[in-house]
Amino acid sequence: MERSLESLLAWWDVSGVDVPDIPQNTPRRLPTQTATDKKPAAPKSSSPAPRKPETPNAPKSAAAEALVRKIENLDQLRLAISEFDAGEISDHARQSVFARGNPKADIMVIGEAPGRDEDIQGKPFVGKSGQLLDRIFASIGLNEDTIYITNVINWRPPGNRNPTPEEIEACLPLIHKHIELVAPKIIVLVGGVSFSALTGMTGIMKNRGQWTTLKLGDLEIPTLPIYHPAFLLRQPALKKDSWLDMLSLRGQIEALK
Repeated sequence: MERSLESLLAWWDVSGVDVPDIPQNTPRRLPTQTATDKKPAAPKSSSPAPRKPETPNAPKSAAAEALVRKIENLDQLRLAISEFDAGEISDHARQSVFARGNPKADIMVIGEAPGRDEDIQGKPFVGKSGQLLDRIFASIGLNEDTIYITNVINWRPPGNRNPTPEEIEACLPLIHKHIELVAPKIIVLVGGVSFSALTGMTGIMKNRGQWTTLKLGDLEIPTLPIYHPAFLLRQPALKKDSWLDMLSLRGQIEALK
């Protein structure tokens, strides 16, 4: 058998397509054909049906939805998240990362996913990005007593990669329940992943600083998307935009009084 055909069959095998065993390339003598011999019928062409691809990290949103129906408070939610099987992200993380700050605060801050420092300490936004985020909020007098911080994803994705759409879908019932239990008066979405996951909109660059309304059950919550502090560490010239966002947030807080 020619090398190119062997290579093709090997590629099919790796891709999950059933392939026949490759016969040994042993020469054989062809019989002498006479005029009266009938030509053998050509074999029927049949493409092997590809195997159904395995999905070890298939979305677990149905499991999360069933889980949150039984939850009545934040302590129960924290425990449920710590025991939840979210696939690859929870398998590779040291621990789940729940929240920090005051759960009775008017302002709920929702980021994307934990990083290395958060994975170690078990709290969101405690590394360099978190320290910058704290300074940003402190510029208008906010701190852990007046804000409550969590993430859309409660586990550090392997290699600090972005969570996949399937992982986000699996975790949405958890963050939705988290929001319902806290019932904040204002939400701040930190970064493009959290903005897209919770609003269905895309484009943090063009939507940053633009208020929208997050509707969740009976809740309708004014929501402000802002740049992720990790992005600001790479683009410090854009910190001026974050200051404008904080001024807008302060105005919204004043309107609540």
